[in-house]
Amino acid sequence: MSNRTLIRGGLVVTAADEMHADVLVEDGRIAAIAAHNSPVSEGWTAARTIDATNKYVIPGGVDAHTHMELPFGGTFASDTFETGTRAAAWGGTTTIVDFAVQPMGRALREGLDAWYAKADGNCAVDYAFHMILSDVNEQSLKEMDLLVEEGITSFKLFMAYPGVFYSDDGQILRAMQKAAVNGGLIMMHAENGIAIDVLVEQALAEGRTDPRHHGEVRKVLLEAEATHRAIQLARVAGAPLYVVHVSAQEAVAELAAARDKGLPVFGETCPQYLFLSTDNLAEPDFEGAKYVCSTPLRPREHQAALWRGLRTNDLQVVSTDHCPFCFTGQKELGRGDFSKIPNGLPGVENRMDLLHQAVVDGHITRRRWIEIACATPARMFGLYPKKGTIAPGADADIVVYDPYVEQTLSVESHHMNVDYSAYEGRRVTGRVETVLSRGEVVIDRRTFTGRAGHGVYTPRSTCQYLDH
Repeated sequence: MSNRTLIRGGLVVTAADEMHADVLVEDGRIAAIAAHNSPVSEGWTAARTIDATNKYVIPGGVDAHTHMELPFGGTFASDTFETGTRAAAWGGTTTIVDFAVQPMGRALREGLDAWYAKADGNCAVDYAFHMILSDVNEQSLKEMDLLVEEGITSFKLFMAYPGVFYSDDGQILRAMQKAAVNGGLIMMHAENGIAIDVLVEQALAEGRTDPRHHGEVRKVLLEAEATHRAIQLARVAGAPLYVVHVSAQEAVAELAAARDKGLPVFGETCPQYLFLSTDNLAEPDFEGAKYVCSTPLRPREHQAALWRGLRTNDLQVVSTDHCPFCFTGQKELGRGDFSKIPNGLPGVENRMDLLHQAVVDGHITRRRWIEIACATPARMFGLYPKKGTIAPGADADIVVYDPYVEQTLSVESHHMNVDYSAYEGRRVTGRVETVLSRGEVVIDRRTFTGRAGHGVYTPRSTCQYLDH
């Protein structure tokens, strides 16, 4: 009894179903689900009962793209694994997949061990890792096989950031060929970084130094071109491809064309591209620096194509690319030179709420909300059905969500370790009320009851959308 929790009377929403049901949790897992007030559920007893009447009972969110403590541009992302995973819990996200970084010229293992050390004992919710390949060579290619066996089944490559993370087409092809054999999934930052650097240099030489020029030099066409090229390289290698943070209509069109051919090509977008635009980058008094990320925010007319892509399944996942830098002392490094503004936005706490607002606004259905925020990311990265659904045997990562309460997103009320909100003053309908992580209540009616170290490392199987 003591380790049993009963969630009564809510509308259980998964990617596949909606039903008024009671959920019984035991030993950190979902033990049973039965229709509310049925003879079966009437007989259940538990040490703790949570009343979910007039609320949704949904799977905990899976954010498959975060960067806690990431070193970037001479500084570090301001959220630690402790603060970032606590904020994730507040926002109804119970699993993050963060990126371990291979140090240039060093082993993948060295980078991975560094990230294990950062996260170990510090996380409030469960976590897993992707591996960033910043130096593709014979040694790192060999190591990819070992990592897949260890449950690190996805590898991120960059067509952007020459001199930092950049891989050329030959290196990309080699990594893709390796993934085609070992079952790994290549994640691609698709922007033509070589061309972008030329445009950056020219803009700065002409005195165009404000944050809005970050968006202007990182052209839509250079995202579309790199997306196209990544798809062709993946075809040559016979490998699947997952394109991260898709921001532009033309890039969505490249993914749609590939998927229409039946190719194993997948796309992710992020809340910032769905809700923000170049209008934010152009905010006066250097305020636009708060919105500098890559791929950059686009003109508002691109938003319709992203929403349509999410409805038609040309885009499958919404992650945050959570990579926060404080305005004071971090974003300010780029005053007078937009290329020195650390790239990244805070968002891990806002994703589930913003996507619920999209349900309210009629962009997506309730089930699609759960699909793009919970189920598909879990399947894409080998965590399903342990994560991403409410079903017997799944981890009891459950959110009791109030779909009617209104809130205003603000730095005053958020829990991310950053001195601004990218969504300051935005009214949204819907709010997380109670969160269970593996059966343990970590948010109890808007009070944090979790702890650093509750979250555990979660090895992953390979992408569940592929036949191996």
